[in-house]
Amino acid sequence: MTVEHSPLAFASANGITIAYDTFGSPDREPLVLIMGLSSQMVLWEEEFCRRLSARGFFVIRFDNRDVGLSTRFSREGMPHIHALLSGKIRGASAVPYTIADMAMDTVGLLDTLGVNSAHVVGESMGGMIGQEMAIRYPERIRTLASIMSTTGNPLLPPPKQEALEMLFRPVPLDREGFVRYFREVWMVLSGPRYPMDDERALRLGDETFSRGVEPAGSARQLAAIIASGSRKERLHRVQAPTLVMHGDLDPLVPLECGIDTAESIPGAHLMVMEGMGHYLPPELWEKIIEAIARNAARHTRSWLPGDQGA
Repeated sequence: MTVEHSPLAFASANGITIAYDTFGSPDREPLVLIMGLSSQMVLWEEEFCRRLSARGFFVIRFDNRDVGLSTRFSREGMPHIHALLSGKIRGASAVPYTIADMAMDTVGLLDTLGVNSAHVVGESMGGMIGQEMAIRYPERIRTLASIMSTTGNPLLPPPKQEALEMLFRPVPLDREGFVRYFREVWMVLSGPRYPMDDERALRLGDETFSRGVEPAGSARQLAAIIASGSRKERLHRVQAPTLVMHGDLDPLVPLECGIDTAESIPGAHLMVMEGMGHYLPPELWEKIIEAIARNAARHTRSWLPGDQGA
C-alpha cells in the first residue's frame, strides 16, 4: 500500500513555529506522534510512520520546541539544571517553559491542521506531553499511548548510572563527533537485546546533525521536565482510553515508571515489552503498531470523514 508523505511544512502555533510533516490522507483518523527529550521528529522513522498510516491513520509528526527545525529559545541560554535538581530553584517561573507549554504547542499544531481531536502517541518526554494534554484538553484526545514514559512521581527509581551519564555528557558540535556521540548514546539507551544497529545510528545521527543541534535546547527541555513536577494525582482525571507501553530493560526510565503511569490512569492497559530498552526497535514495530491501533479502536465517539472528530 502506497502511503502519501507530505513535504516538510511549518505551522504557527502557540506563539512559535513548529516543523512537521504528515503521512496518509487527512480524511483518515488523525494520530499525532510526540517525540522525546532532545530528539527530532525524524526518530519517528519514515517506515514506522508509513506502516502506522497504513493501518488507517493520518499520521502527524513534528519537532518539539527547542529541537530540530522548530523555534529555538536560544536567548534563554543554558538552564540551571543542578539548581533545579537540588531544589534551590523550582516551579514554572524558574524555567523558560514547561511540559504544559509543550502540550499547548501540540494542541496549537492540531488547530492549524483543522484537527479537533486526535489519537496521541508520545514517547518518553512525548508521553509526558501526551499525559498533560489528556489532563488539560480531554476533548482533544481520542486515545492516548504513553510509551517509555513516567508520571514524574519523585518516589520512582532514577535512571541507571550509565544512562544518566549519557544524559549529561557534552555534545560535540562537529558532524563526525556528533554522529559518533549519537551512536554511543543510543547503544546505551537501546540496551543489549535490541540495540540500534550501526547503519541506522549513523544515518539518523547524520540527519539529526544536518537539521540542527543545540545542546542548550535539550537542557531547556530537561529543565521543563524537572520543573513540571509530578502528574500522578492529576492523571486520575484522564478519561481517554490509554495504552501504557514500557520495556523491561529501559535504562533511562525504569519499568516501575510505566507501571506507575498505568496505575494512575483509570482503565489504562499496561503492555510490558520484553527485552526492550529506551528505544522502539524495528523488530518490534509491528507489535507496537498493532497495540496502538488496538488502543485506538477503543475510541467510541462518532467520527465522520472530513469532520476530523469534532
